Amino acid sequence: MSKIKILLIVAISMIPSIHYGQHTDQINSNRPGETMSAYAVGKSVIQIETGIYGIKQNHRLLNYDANGFGIDATLRWGLFMEKLELIADIQYQNEKYTTLFNSSNQADFKQTVLGAKYLIYDPFKNYEKKVNIYSWKANRAFNWRQLIPAVSVFAGANFTMADNPYSFSPESSISPKIMLITQNHLGDGKWVFVTNIIADYVTTDYPSYGYVLTLTRGFNDKWSGFVENQGFKSDFYSDAIVRGGAAYLLNKDMQIDASISTSLKDTPSVLYGGIGFSWRYDANYQEVRINIDNNHSDKKALRRAKKTKKG
Repeated sequence: MSKIKILLIVAISMIPSIHYGQHTDQINSNRPGETMSAYAVGKSVIQIETGIYGIKQNHRLLNYDANGFGIDATLRWGLFMEKLELIADIQYQNEKYTTLFNSSNQADFKQTVLGAKYLIYDPFKNYEKKVNIYSWKANRAFNWRQLIPAVSVFAGANFTMADNPYSFSPESSISPKIMLITQNHLGDGKWVFVTNIIADYVTTDYPSYGYVLTLTRGFNDKWSGFVENQGFKSDFYSDAIVRGGAAYLLNKDMQIDASISTSLKDTPSVLYGGIGFSWRYDANYQEVRINIDNNHSDKKALRRAKKTKKG
């Protein structure tokens, strides 16, 4: 074996495997889907995700139509540590209801949630992907590790004011919301699969339980698309929704998006579409790196190279 090949083996083995913090080079927004990602934005990073949508409803049994618009905004703040993220999720909706005999308007905050998300398990932490310089096939083989998801939990509270038309009760209330979050990166990161299992309003007379499944595909450095299925069930309201859309990266800290959604039932049937914008402020972020290089890896590589040369 030539000296160049020996040096190449040693150089590759000496490259430390670095695990970075959850902050990424480019903004990583939850929009335009409804799932919450497992990873936080990064310590000291502030991210705003907002949008406007139009909504159209028709109830086959109650025989009414509803048309309107809504505004949603999510504030994400990485605080204290890389794994922790504080979240404020607010949604305001304005609708006009029309029946055979009259019409009326209703407008209020459909959702006000404050909470925190914490990353419990990261499958890529302290993980070093081995490079086999002798086998192209081995390096292209399926990486079974990508089937192990990152796991996070979210805990927060719903704040509902009195006489809110979107509430199940005329009284003001504060009720908990908890969520289990998993996230897989498939196909060298081109595909991302996120699952949210949700328990909402759990201490009230009308607890709601649901899920959201989102599959996202990155097409290139700028464009990505997604498909999503959401379901929730309670004695107050139940539904199943399918959703799809795309996002475009304006720069490393800004993203625009568009999506359309429809329900799978007609009591009521729901159709809505919207556009959105995400922005990240990370000027105060300091890169977190953990060197997990094995001190003896370079020595082992050198011995292996010399053995190959002798053979």
